[in-house]
Amino acid sequence: MPRPAGPAGPGPGVHPASLAPRDGRITKGPTLPDWRRARGMLRGRWKAVLIVLLVAFVGFGVYLDQNMTRVEALPAESAGSGSGTNYLIVGSDSREGLSAEDEERLATGDAAGQRTDTIMLLHSGRSGDVLVSLPRDSYVPIPGYGSNKINAAFAFGGPQLLVQTVEQATGLQIDHYVEVGFGGFVGAVDAVGGVEMCVDEAMNDPLAGLDIEAGCQDMDGQTALGYVRTRATPGSDFDRVQRQREFLSALLSKATSPLTLLNPFRTVPLASAVTETITVDDSDRLWNVAGLAWAMRGASGSDGVQTTVPIGGSAGGSNLRWDRERASALFGALQNDQRPPESSFGP
Repeated sequence: MPRPAGPAGPGPGVHPASLAPRDGRITKGPTLPDWRRARGMLRGRWKAVLIVLLVAFVGFGVYLDQNMTRVEALPAESAGSGSGTNYLIVGSDSREGLSAEDEERLATGDAAGQRTDTIMLLHSGRSGDVLVSLPRDSYVPIPGYGSNKINAAFAFGGPQLLVQTVEQATGLQIDHYVEVGFGGFVGAVDAVGGVEMCVDEAMNDPLAGLDIEAGCQDMDGQTALGYVRTRATPGSDFDRVQRQREFLSALLSKATSPLTLLNPFRTVPLASAVTETITVDDSDRLWNVAGLAWAMRGASGSDGVQTTVPIGGSAGGSNLRWDRERASALFGALQNDQRPPESSFGP
């Protein structure tokens, strides 16, 4: 009985070449060497792209580092000591870089000279990050000038005298100095697309250019500047330093978030805005500023501390006298790189 017919195939003696397409070409898949060659080419292209990106990243970092203004802020001999790292953060009322239109829009006025609107001490160490506000009306000894408001040190002798005054008053050695003017603050806030803050009550202060309703809202640079400058609240300067800490922490938290760092349309304008208007000590580099940003993020976290130097009362007029016992406990703990006791928290 004959077998069923199977699939058609070349019969005996039929050469495979006779089955080639009618145009005479023989098609075949890529050989192993072809795949290896293609994979090698692809790998080489990726390496080239990575090298270009690395060079661009390093070049941008060098540009930013060179773009910062530097001054001799740290004295040759420190009046303080201790473990950990201490940053002195100064928000100045400098109008440098602002046009007449900017000054009117931001309600900054056109006062000449430069004063400190904000003074903060940031400690970073093994026991966590601690951010301490030093009210500008704090009445402390200023080397060579007797006792006066702490912000007068900046007016008398610039950053270096301010650092000396803070070191003498706290006993801490200042390792890094960072100063930001009005323009840099506004530019940084706008570069991250604004910062959300929740306000308990409506605030209206024409002198600071501020008029906001109660509730959670995104603040642009102009609104944010008025928000951290206004003293038109019952707690005056105490309320203001708290708002400054909270806002700066929120700003840096957003600036160091993955959504910002992975977005070049946010990161590049932010880095440019900050470094163009920031002033640091002549020994500080870009990575020191990055370290400050991460320490600020830590201070606003669950393990961080944000407080004001404890106040013991008035020293006459608007001058504020520190509570010596509690202030000593606060700065003594930081000097030993320890978490300060809650009893030392101000005001």
